[in-house]
Amino acid sequence: MSLYSEKVMDHFKHPRNVGVIENADGVGEVGNAKCGDIMKIYLKIDDGIISDVKFETFGCGSAIASSSMATELIKGKPLSDALSLTNKAVAEALDGLPAYKMHCSVLAEEAIKAAILDYYTKNHLPYDESLFRESSCAHCADKPE
Repeated sequence: MSLYSEKVMDHFKHPRNVGVIENADGVGEVGNAKCGDIMKIYLKIDDGIISDVKFETFGCGSAIASSSMATELIKGKPLSDALSLTNKAVAEALDGLPAYKMHCSVLAEEAIKAAILDYYTKNHLPYDESLFRESSCAHCADKPE
C-alpha cells in the first residue's frame, strides 16, 4: 500500500492553480523556512466570491498537494465558505494524509485565512476576530525561525 493516496500524488504531480495573481485582493503567507514548508495564497474577490485563487508553495509533496486541493475547494465560493474550510476537509478531499504530514493541511487552511484577513484589512471591512487564530501548526511552531 502506498504512503500517499492517488489524489495526493495527482495534486503533487499536476498541481492546480499554481502561480501569482498580480494586484491580488488578498495575499496570505504562512509557514516556517526551518520546517521547510511555506505557502502563499493569492485571492481575487468579486462581490464576496473568490473568482480566482493561486498559490506558491515551497515544501514537500504533501504541502503542494494540500495547497492545490485547498485552492480547488474555495475557487468560485463565497468568502464565508472559504473561512469555514478546515484542514481536515482538505485532508479528506485528498483521501487522507499520513499523520506526520497533517501539518501541511493546517498550513493550507491558515494561508487561506491569512489571505482573507489581508483582504478584510486592506478594504477596512469588519470581521469576526475569532475566525482568525494564531498559527496552530505545532510542527512549524516547534521550529525556531
